[in-house]
Amino acid sequence: MKIVMVTGGVRSGKSAYAEKLTLEHSMVPSSNDRVLYVATGMRYDNEMDMRIERHLQRRPSSWDTLEAPDELSTAAYRGYGVILVDSLSAWIGNKLMAVPEERCRDVETTQFVQSQIREYLAELIQSEMVAVIIVTDEVGWGGVAMTPLGRWFQDVVGEVNQQLADQADEVIAVISGLPWRLKG
Repeated sequence: MKIVMVTGGVRSGKSAYAEKLTLEHSMVPSSNDRVLYVATGMRYDNEMDMRIERHLQRRPSSWDTLEAPDELSTAAYRGYGVILVDSLSAWIGNKLMAVPEERCRDVETTQFVQSQIREYLAELIQSEMVAVIIVTDEVGWGGVAMTPLGRWFQDVVGEVNQQLADQADEVIAVISGLPWRLKG
């Protein structure tokens, strides 16, 4: 089983590139070609609705979609050969936004979210899928966030991305729509 991390800034083309990789992995002869798209984005305003619709229109209709803004669990992945998670950073953001502001940067909450990611990655590594492609935002290329919640998000995503990159077979950064292979 192969884990591929696709990272990049907002609107960098990382999702489109990850979809292309997913299609390529699903076409490998003698492999399970069933694809599951795990969507972590939440529909909370018109702009996000339009963004989600663009993603839906871009991918093949044969792919199944699992909307998972709150919970990432490999139990739902059985029977699929290729999984595309878009995106890990959005899922982390959803988790952190659910925390009351006064608990922002709370050590226990941070450790809980990070432990959930570690467990999720361990489950993925044990699975029998052909490939798992995980999209995540590269938060290290922007400036330091202006709010405590924003800085907390950057810290958690930055650390989780490092853990994911360490465990991934391939790491690809997408900049202005162009892939840059960092590992694998």
